[in-house]
Amino acid sequence: MKKIICAMLPLLLLGACKKDITDLNNDPKHPITVPASSLFTQAQRKLAYTLASADTYTNTFRLFEQQWQETTYITESNYDIKDNAIPDVQWKALYTDVLENFEQSKLRLPEYVTNAAVSKNDAAIIDIMEVYTWHYLVTTYGNVPYSAALSTGIIPKFDDAATIYKDLLKRLDTDIANLNASAGSFDAADMVYSGDVSQWKKFANTMKLKMGMTISDYDAALAKTTVESAIAAGIFTSNTDNANFAFASSYPNTNPIWEDLVQSGRQDFIAASTIIDALKANSDPRLSQFFTVDGNGGYSGGIVGKKNSYGAFSKPSTIVTAPDYPGLLLDYSETEFNLAEAVERGFSVSGSAQDHYNNAVTASILFWGGSATDAATYLANPTVNYATATGNYKQKIGTQKWLALYNRGWDAWTENRRLDYPQLVPPATAVSSFPVRLTYPVVEQNVNGANYAAAAAAIGGDAVTTKLFFDKF
Repeated sequence: MKKIICAMLPLLLLGACKKDITDLNNDPKHPITVPASSLFTQAQRKLAYTLASADTYTNTFRLFEQQWQETTYITESNYDIKDNAIPDVQWKALYTDVLENFEQSKLRLPEYVTNAAVSKNDAAIIDIMEVYTWHYLVTTYGNVPYSAALSTGIIPKFDDAATIYKDLLKRLDTDIANLNASAGSFDAADMVYSGDVSQWKKFANTMKLKMGMTISDYDAALAKTTVESAIAAGIFTSNTDNANFAFASSYPNTNPIWEDLVQSGRQDFIAASTIIDALKANSDPRLSQFFTVDGNGGYSGGIVGKKNSYGAFSKPSTIVTAPDYPGLLLDYSETEFNLAEAVERGFSVSGSAQDHYNNAVTASILFWGGSATDAATYLANPTVNYATATGNYKQKIGTQKWLALYNRGWDAWTENRRLDYPQLVPPATAVSSFPVRLTYPVVEQNVNGANYAAAAAAIGGDAVTTKLFFDKF
């Protein structure tokens, strides 16, 4: 037997020499090139993950908006964002983990997608997702690196926020025009609409409506034309249009809230008294969907800005802490609130402000598992009914939109800054006034100092109290 093996060994070695030895440099578990579709999926996931995260380093906005309150560590509840370098974490997530992956996906399309119509759809959808991401960067920080941000080998300048925003609207128009519903796209690699191009066109127009309303106090004329053209082209018309990122039921692609609150075993968050009191005051049917009962079998929230006992108060419900609870990027309820506001601002929108307000509230209640009867009863309450509720349209819409945007703290924060309602009572030991932006990351100050200084001066100072261009009042 030994002789046979020895005789065969030279043949085996000869066969081995005929293979390209450069193959030894390739690690099959870590490929040199990644398909465009994989990069797209990863960017979508990181975007949804960042927006949904309960990690205070990544997402502080449920605390700013007094949807949740901390128990032991209360720095973020009191607007202290610098000690844990929160602006750096959010900046890196959106630039490096989201935008860079979307951009690389776009660059690799020619290599992996040979059908011209499909490739054009893919490129448009990637760009829509990029515009969506830029919206959060610009409305969070103000002037940011944009025109040269994703270029290599240079230190980018900061572009004017309002100029960026106008360019984003132009990009959306181009993307919408480039989408062809008769051709395919990413299919299963798209974790939001599974490659449904017609749904992406609706999404883009609905995002355009949202962005138009965002600048309505800054540039009413541009807002009007933006909103009216979006409506004419086709926006969300029911909860079935909602843009949900599909998290998985098993790790690692799970709902980050489950990871942060359940898998971790931590007891850092409870309901905030502000939102609990608002829900209870009007017998809101969403109360039991948003939160668990407290230790006494009722509903209560912790004092905002102070340490609280985890066991004594209501907590985020098992609905939002489920491992496969989806990440909601854009929905029908906020769309109807935007339409109600557009009517009040005199834009050309069919229907009354009250009709759209009712549609918005109803959509939110249905989304959370309530019934049409629940919604009708709630809307009949004089303190909720649009005709009799307290305040002007900004207060009525702002208050109900804040409730509908529960668990979407980042969006609730933007709408609160823009509409100025609800007017939240400052936390117990706040280190500043209510933050209307995040400060620039420390890393930008260190490695991009000159451009950082120019950007800070241009917006009126790198402070959390510096209002951004869209936040006029």
